[in-house]
Amino acid sequence: MPERRQHHISSAVIATKPGALDSVLAALAGFDNVEVHGCDKGKIVVVIEGPSTGVLGDTLMRISVLDGVIAANMVFEHVELEEDEVHGQRTDAA
Repeated sequence: MPERRQHHISSAVIATKPGALDSVLAALAGFDNVEVHGCDKGKIVVVIEGPSTGVLGDTLMRISVLDGVIAANMVFEHVELEEDEVHGQRTDAA
């Protein structure tokens, strides 16, 4: 039976201290699996991707301890299951 790989995608909202928005955005640019999707009035919306819920949680924890961050909260998580291909065709197709 083919191995099912998982890919986790999460959105999060980060609240920053007054005047810290730019420094937090600069720090987030250094995260490989984090993409900023918007920011306004001290809040930042990001998407975090990884192979497991644990990786997402670890990333969110690393964000929450950045200088200038008040809070970092996961809003949504989605899991994609991918199966191996056999002879060039996906094995999870109906």
